[in-house]
Amino acid sequence: MIKKIQLPLQTLNLIVGFMVWVIISSLLPYMRDDISIPASQTAIITAIPVILGSVLRIPMGYFANVIGARWVFFISFVLLLFPVYYISVADTAIDLMIGGLFLGIGGSVFSVGVTSLPKYYAKERHGFVNGIYGLGNIGTAVTTFAAPVIADQFGWTTTVKFYLVLLLVFAAFNFLWGDRKEQKMKVPITKQIKEVYKNEKLWLFSLFYFITFGSFVAFTVYLPNFLVTNFELTKVDSGLRTAGFIALATFLRPVGGWLADRFNSYKLLIGVFSLYTVAAIILAFSPNIGLYTVGCLAIAVSAGIGNGVIFKLVPQYFSKQAGTVNGIVSMMGGLGGFFPPLMLSSIHSITGQYSIGFMLLSQVALASLILVVWMMYQNKLSITSEVFNYTSQGILVTDPKGTITSINPAFTELTGFTEEEALGKKPNILRSNKQSADFYVKMWKGLKETGMWQGEIWNRRKNGEIYLQWLNISAITDETGEHVRYVGAFSDITHTQRKSS
Repeated sequence: MIKKIQLPLQTLNLIVGFMVWVIISSLLPYMRDDISIPASQTAIITAIPVILGSVLRIPMGYFANVIGARWVFFISFVLLLFPVYYISVADTAIDLMIGGLFLGIGGSVFSVGVTSLPKYYAKERHGFVNGIYGLGNIGTAVTTFAAPVIADQFGWTTTVKFYLVLLLVFAAFNFLWGDRKEQKMKVPITKQIKEVYKNEKLWLFSLFYFITFGSFVAFTVYLPNFLVTNFELTKVDSGLRTAGFIALATFLRPVGGWLADRFNSYKLLIGVFSLYTVAAIILAFSPNIGLYTVGCLAIAVSAGIGNGVIFKLVPQYFSKQAGTVNGIVSMMGGLGGFFPPLMLSSIHSITGQYSIGFMLLSQVALASLILVVWMMYQNKLSITSEVFNYTSQGILVTDPKGTITSINPAFTELTGFTEEEALGKKPNILRSNKQSADFYVKMWKGLKETGMWQGEIWNRRKNGEIYLQWLNISAITDETGEHVRYVGAFSDITHTQRKSS
């Protein structure tokens, strides 16, 4: 029973964590009525919670493996009581910065669930499960929509204090119903980092998540104030539109995970970054709220699906170091939400417009698209290499003149000839002289005419032992139909032949 409720419980935990994480950005228009906040500090105040919320994701993912999700969530919610109360009594911009920094604990809990929940499900369901957990992102939409409505009735300070009750309730939920018997892994974090930091996939996944989840966070903290100041929308209308952006991106996250469980993840990411590139260009040149809405919704679609796809790929490649890698990748995603608001604010202060900033975002997305294509190509090469190197059949590749250009390890195991001894030689180094010259003439004639030949052939190992092969030879052609190389695959059937006779 306890194991069955972990997915809904941890998803609700993430909702609460994210609700707390964006308190300041959601209520900033109200806070500015009571607190003197220079325009130059607005972007900094909204971005600061992202810092700790990003950096803490590495230890959060690690400790989720060491002590279990139950205790990590419980301790996190207790610690959040202090900055939430501090913000509720804040009366200076510095107070908001200090309290906002520690609100980051709410955003850091993301890496807890993506580390813990895959332990309860089969690998082929990890994309969907992490996508369901990712629905917890809706917590930002709940606060963005509800906090302004409540603040209109009770004031922003009372609204913030309501979150103290919510944190206490969920701290109790985790203490009572968290899984006490969750599988633990106590590999030192330094060892895990050493095992993965040279892996290029870690940093490429981090870059992709920097774009997708970073966009989600950035637009969450950037839109409420931006829509009020640039399009003169009401605070509640601004909150509703931001909540719509968040809801769309959040509900598409499990869709992305579900799609990644069934289709090629790299092809899905190609679609994600193609859409993102176009959407960012629309935002760069949108002259009115209509086109701006279209661009934002397109960003939400690409961010939501992209987030789900990426966290299907992470456990697929890093199952043994899942906690640490989840922490690193999700940290980069969080940092991706820190820089765009600052960049857009800085560019606007210099140029008086946001177009250049959005064009930069489009170019980063385009670069990510190119990298995904490259990764997909490299993945295909890796699969081909694995098949070539680990198949039990001996394989040799020759040029059109029959000179050996490549062999696999099974070739050496079956024949005794090493790569140094075989490359540059002809396949006749294996000849046993048990077949007549006419046999080879017919073989090459058939190969030239049909592009393939297969049959039994007696060959000789390096030690002189003669054995019977089953040999398949295929011709590889270029676009003109000319043979550019030949691939031979063979296996030893001596014992099979003896048994049948």
